[in-house]
Amino acid sequence: MPTTHRTWGWTPGAGLDGLALIDKPLPQPGPGQVLVANRAIALNPVDWKICEWGHADWHQGTVPGVDGAGVVAAVGEGVDLPLGARVAYHQSLSRDGSFAEYCLLDASLVMHIPANLEIAAAAAVPCPALTAWQALAKVADGASRDVLVIGAGGAVAFYLVQIAVQQGLRVWATAGEKHHTRLKALGVVGVFDYRNSDWQAHLQAALGERPLHALFDTVSGAHAASLAHLLGYNGHLVCIQDRQENAPLPAFSTAISLHEVALNSVHAHGRLVDRQALKVAGERLLQKVAEGQLLPPQRLDFAFETLPAALRQLKEGSSSGKWVATLE
Repeated sequence: MPTTHRTWGWTPGAGLDGLALIDKPLPQPGPGQVLVANRAIALNPVDWKICEWGHADWHQGTVPGVDGAGVVAAVGEGVDLPLGARVAYHQSLSRDGSFAEYCLLDASLVMHIPANLEIAAAAAVPCPALTAWQALAKVADGASRDVLVIGAGGAVAFYLVQIAVQQGLRVWATAGEKHHTRLKALGVVGVFDYRNSDWQAHLQAALGERPLHALFDTVSGAHAASLAHLLGYNGHLVCIQDRQENAPLPAFSTAISLHEVALNSVHAHGRLVDRQALKVAGERLLQKVAEGQLLPPQRLDFAFETLPAALRQLKEGSSSGKWVATLE
């Protein structure tokens, strides 16, 4: 095993332009830890956002990246994982991440990859699919089964609509017109182009007397608040980006519940039982992808050496799909 490895290192205050390909000492796993040799890494919006915004635990040379997949290269004391096992993971933002040849992880959160799933496909699952799973878990059963997913062309919402349909929910969505045919083929009953000023009126006409039970917003807290009036009595407003700092509707009106989704917080605030539940859910989602029960977003391949350029394209939204790099 080498003593150093290639990583993308972060520079404070320099954003994406400050990412530099550097060599760092190869970390060694301590008790409860596992060292994974990355075979694929996937990009998520949180990656470019934290590169630009910064993080309290980051310093010169910190390695960004939350999602990856690879093989177990070394284990620490108390870890029962065989060397060479194929695993996927979602890394804490407070530690060196996946934009590297190796990644040091909490062994309790790594997920086994099904034998019939390509490792690059597995890398693209953890952040978006687990976020979708968490978002749906926030919503209790109600009198209505109608839910609305905002931004269903994105990776999180694309997984979310599929899981929701499979749970028996009646799913409506907003997305660019190029996504409509595929979303309807997945069981979405109606898709509206968010660029049309009257899409809300069309949704309400289609719902008729049925109330909207839940709304999943992937845009921003302010955007979610602007749509709260669409929800019925005792409905659920789920923010996948940001959160609601103030109630968006008057008290004692429709009495909606407000939810935030914070997948990465499990590393700092989750107990062992929370991490175990996340691992089980992740492995179930990976199995569904392997069996074709969950379709992944279109994959956009890029070279590890061009990672900053791919992050920039993800930020600009110039291509629709999931950016994944395969490492030798």
